Amino acid sequence: MQWQWNKGCTVFGMTEEQFSEFFSTYGVGALILFMVFIIGNLAWQSKAGKFGTFVLFLGLAVGFLGFIAKYVIQWYLENHM
Repeated sequence: MQWQWNKGCTVFGMTEEQFSEFFSTYGVGALILFMVFIIGNLAWQSKAGKFGTFVLFLGLAVGFLGFIAKYVIQWYLENHM
């Protein structure tokens, strides 16, 4: 028996589309902030120095810029096409 998704079904008062959009935006943003804490703690505990800390945060920043670029590109395509 296959599971059927009821189109009128809500999760926490939101539709599935609203729920996934909310957590793909704010959930990923919260994870990025948590990763800033993790990488900062890693750099401090390993005594990475200025350059090592810069490289660690540079890797996180590239991922963060990719996350932001997705929304900028999506906004541009929705409003200018």
